[in-house]
Amino acid sequence: MSIAPLSSPALRGALADLKTLLAENAVARDRAGGTAKAERDAIRRSGLLTLAVPAAYGGQGEGWPAILGAVRDLAQVDSSLAHLFAFHHLMVASILLYGNPTQRAGLLTATARRGLFWGNALNPLDRRTHLTPAGELAEDGEEPQSWSLNGTKSFCSGASDSDLLLVSADGPDGVLRVMVLPTDRSGIAVLDDWDAIGQRQTDSGTVTFTDVAVSAADILGPPGPFGDVASSLRPCIAQSILASLYLGIAEGALAAARGFTLTEGRPWRASGVASAAEDPYLLHHFGEVQLAVAAADALGGLALDRLQRAWERGRSLGAQERGETSLAVATFKVAAARAGLDAAGRLFDITGARGAAGRYGFDRFWRNVRTHSLHDPLDYKLKELGVHALTGALPEPGFYS
Repeated sequence: MSIAPLSSPALRGALADLKTLLAENAVARDRAGGTAKAERDAIRRSGLLTLAVPAAYGGQGEGWPAILGAVRDLAQVDSSLAHLFAFHHLMVASILLYGNPTQRAGLLTATARRGLFWGNALNPLDRRTHLTPAGELAEDGEEPQSWSLNGTKSFCSGASDSDLLLVSADGPDGVLRVMVLPTDRSGIAVLDDWDAIGQRQTDSGTVTFTDVAVSAADILGPPGPFGDVASSLRPCIAQSILASLYLGIAEGALAAARGFTLTEGRPWRASGVASAAEDPYLLHHFGEVQLAVAAADALGGLALDRLQRAWERGRSLGAQERGETSLAVATFKVAAARAGLDAAGRLFDITGARGAAGRYGFDRFWRNVRTHSLHDPLDYKLKELGVHALTGALPEPGFYS
């Protein structure tokens, strides 16, 4: 399959080594759940956390096709750690899109120099976090210089063992603000309460905030979220990450099916053939999965090319190009989710009753893609595509489109 390569042999070697390491105990770790501390530290040591950090701040400055190609590659063997790896780069992108020049330079230089691992506590649907001014409001309407943050956030992927958190909260004016906080700041508690059938090592549980001190400098902007067209590109990156994870899971399931069939597979007694590799019904399943994966791969190539071109426009990005990028990414996401679900299900049609043995861990592919594909409804992606097909209207920028 066509995965855009990282730019240097050293980076490609680091990615290959990390993938091999994650594959070694992926099944056992999936059963165990919890925080994959050793593996997270391996990601830190790999040097790959700087892929999205521009060279001007000490990073690698890779493009999104290569970054998301790395995500997809890791997701073939371990979609939980690939998820954390990907969301780290989404947080880096958020600083570039939302932050002012001083914030971008300070936060991203520190990320590159210190190997910081970012976690997420933004979740725009969970509006239970609130900022209140710590002192009196200025009479001239200026923003307060100090705030107090209280509340709860759910689905906080990668918060455990992170160094920095991206957090959203409503101010007293009802306006959503996004801020960067050290995970160990007083009043922040990362709970070990993630309990899902899949993506068990994404640490996507709850974070609580109790009288957390927030300075004006901690709040990103201008432009902040949706402060201009360029800042609204973040959801396109987030949705591309999800699609890349789903496609990686599909490829992982296909690889597992292939390996089992060629080494342990048996033809059905009524097939009239000598080996599983000749069984016509198994070959039919392989053909269907291959078709779905190839289609998602092609659509992904188009979407990520559009995403990269939009990214390179910087602050000059226009609404039309942003909307077209969103449509291309939505198409990729639906195709990749369908490919992942189909491949993960057909894996058992191919491997049969013996493939359900716990030692193989084949169920993790379906559990992971089923859990993650619920992130936001595919039906609403199809609605966006349908509206455009019927009327030509582009999606309205939002945290999920």
